Amino acid sequence: MSDRVTATLTRLFADHRIVFWYDGARDMRDVFDAAVLSKVTKLEIANNEFGLKYQMLKQNPDQKFLLYRDGPEPPMEQNWLLDIQLAAGIFKADRVSDLLLELGFPPRFDPVIRDHTEFYKSRGRVEALKQATEMKDMRAVRRRMLAICANASGGLDTVVEALLADMASEKDERIKLIERSNLSEFLWDELGRVYGYAAANPSVEDLALTLFKSCYRIALGETGSMNAEAVLLFRRWKNDRNGAIAFEVLSERYADVLGIEQDLGKHDFRHLLGLDYFEAVDRQVIRQVVHALSTQTASPPDVMRWIRERRQSHWYDRYADIYQAIDYAAQFQLALAEATLGMTNAAEGFRKYAATWFRIDQLYRKFVYHMQKSGQQGLLGELFNVIENRYSTSYLLAVNDAWQDQIAKMSDWQIPGAERQIEFYRREAAQYRRKDQKVAVIISDALRYEVADELLSRIKGLNRFDADLTAMLGVLPSYTQLGMASLLPNKALRIAEDDTALVFETDLPTQGLAAREKVLSFGREGDRVKALKVEDVAAMRVDEGKELFREHDVVYIYHNRIDAIGDNRTTEEDLPKAVEATLEEIVTLVRKLTSANFSNILITADHGFLYQHRALEESDYSQAEIEGGTVLARTRRFVLGTNLPETPGMKKFTAQQLGLAGTVEALIPNSINRLRLKGSGSRYVHGGASLQEVVVPLLRVGKKREADLGQVEVQVITAGKNQITSGQIALVFYQAQAVTEKMLPRELRVGFYSESGELISDEFDLVFDIRADNPRDREITRKFLFSRVADKYNNQDVFLKLRERVGKTSHFQDYGSQRFQLKRGIAADFDF
Repeated sequence: MSDRVTATLTRLFADHRIVFWYDGARDMRDVFDAAVLSKVTKLEIANNEFGLKYQMLKQNPDQKFLLYRDGPEPPMEQNWLLDIQLAAGIFKADRVSDLLLELGFPPRFDPVIRDHTEFYKSRGRVEALKQATEMKDMRAVRRRMLAICANASGGLDTVVEALLADMASEKDERIKLIERSNLSEFLWDELGRVYGYAAANPSVEDLALTLFKSCYRIALGETGSMNAEAVLLFRRWKNDRNGAIAFEVLSERYADVLGIEQDLGKHDFRHLLGLDYFEAVDRQVIRQVVHALSTQTASPPDVMRWIRERRQSHWYDRYADIYQAIDYAAQFQLALAEATLGMTNAAEGFRKYAATWFRIDQLYRKFVYHMQKSGQQGLLGELFNVIENRYSTSYLLAVNDAWQDQIAKMSDWQIPGAERQIEFYRREAAQYRRKDQKVAVIISDALRYEVADELLSRIKGLNRFDADLTAMLGVLPSYTQLGMASLLPNKALRIAEDDTALVFETDLPTQGLAAREKVLSFGREGDRVKALKVEDVAAMRVDEGKELFREHDVVYIYHNRIDAIGDNRTTEEDLPKAVEATLEEIVTLVRKLTSANFSNILITADHGFLYQHRALEESDYSQAEIEGGTVLARTRRFVLGTNLPETPGMKKFTAQQLGLAGTVEALIPNSINRLRLKGSGSRYVHGGASLQEVVVPLLRVGKKREADLGQVEVQVITAGKNQITSGQIALVFYQAQAVTEKMLPRELRVGFYSESGELISDEFDLVFDIRADNPRDREITRKFLFSRVADKYNNQDVFLKLRERVGKTSHFQDYGSQRFQLKRGIAADFDF
């Protein structure tokens, strides 16, 4: 409009030195201020008439002047500039007419300007309105004006979202501007027409509360005052990252107002699994699922399926550790129910533990870890008691009592078919040297077999990495000094005949880096060897790591976190957290070693451990009393000495039976019993002969030349014709492969679009990370609601689009698409 004003004024100044501009509607100030006229002085009439006369007639008689008055022309008898005005030009501007021309609106659109003068006082708002397209009627114009007032990017739904955001942050700038612009009546009418919102005294607060209440009721299969279009708006807003904060604030605010906590108690939690409008739903589901699993009124597979369904909850991240604890508890119960814990000989027991039984230890540890991390041990207390009791009695004691029966028959500490830890160097490390290949050995103190299995998965999950896991029979007693020594080149290991329990290779000590490096040098003549702590390697630069590879043939790296935390009475309950840190640290170490050109990496441990999170009962302690002989050293799980007597409740081994030199004998408590020892921790122990202590892991890690990671594929399963005949449709998404170390999960955003690319339904972010082998367990069902926009595309083809996020950006790329025909009859209210 400024350009047209400037052109008109320029024509007037061609005939007049002075031009008067009366702004009767007081809505042209911004246009006057913006007008730029060559060689024209702009002045404002504001009770300064005589000064203006003097300036124009005496001071600058040849200068051109534009005189602006913010208001109508005064009556002739009050116009002190009338004499000059009679000889001057008069500029007349009709704001409405000018705006109609500027915006390209037909004359019949006069009301959208005349009725909303406040809106057009902002040049920015006018310019934003000019950019809008497809405004075929005055309703469309007013909708656009609402969006501009609300600083919203789209249609009416985005206006509502913007107003809800203001409500959540206790602001009212947007709704105040809408009211000043005389658009509030139109707003409430539109909300009633589109979403079914009706109120005697409508307000944003009332709209928000009604929206939450209606959507909640509809989700429970009841009647809500608003319609299905409102449900669609609500779900989109809830799932949109930009609206998440406002949704959470208002959800918390209205949960008390609507009495959600009390109402949830009236419903079976199974009917709430697809609902996430209030955080209280998650708490109710968690409480009920915990109770159902604890009392065995729900099967573990059902619980696992319910937890997978809750992954889609808006609040899942807040309760992720609780959900994961429940999921691991369900997996634990299922694994225990499927396990047959008997054995006919030691070889069978050893083999079964390394094949499947270890998984029960792993699931127990993961449950405890997530329970601790959640900070909700009280909430999970009922379930913890069940899991702890079943782990301790039905598994840990049962399997090791059966194992003890086999140990009792042994004359020597060896098992047919089981590789012995004491032969590690000769059978494993030395084989690379026989091929003149370099090797790095990582020894993590107390890296139990089940932990190594999780480490295996993490390493295989790295691109171009491969690994395999086997089991070795650990030395006995299963304590650090002997376990570490057994991994070195050895011919005659012996335990010192004093109270130190130190171990020697012939006459060479094996305690400490320098001693171990010296023993290591006797492995193969000429080998360049090095013994390091993991901290030393972690601190190396890339060039230093490559120098380590060039200058050495055999490198032993010692890591100690699990044993350092577990074998301490004040920190033993942090054992699960120490395991998680260990996994991360070893994966990082493996990557660093391969970047330094090490391609042959072995990972093993000195021993395993027993861990029970709850304090032990009196019955967990051995009642055995040693009478006679000389006791040299004593721990919770073994006694060392000479001339030790056979003792009920304990198994005696001579040095020769253990494959050792010297005269030191060992007494090992039966099964998982602990010996009484003042000041020592009892929940985490090692040194005995339980499967958890003596099944020692051996991981062989290698690097591949080519990428070997893939992602699962996702397919859409439909019944019959791909035809949509109502306002909603349920679809099944099938994850074609189970997730494995090399087959990674996939996350997709799915929704229906028109051929022109307009979204016509709600959208879901689906995570396909299921590891189940059964294909039926890899199906995810979702119900889509169609918006009123879909009516435009009735009897046309529409498309279910599966889109994938590009890296960590906000952009998506197409993964797949499936054509459907939208063929609905007379549009109903979404066929609820």
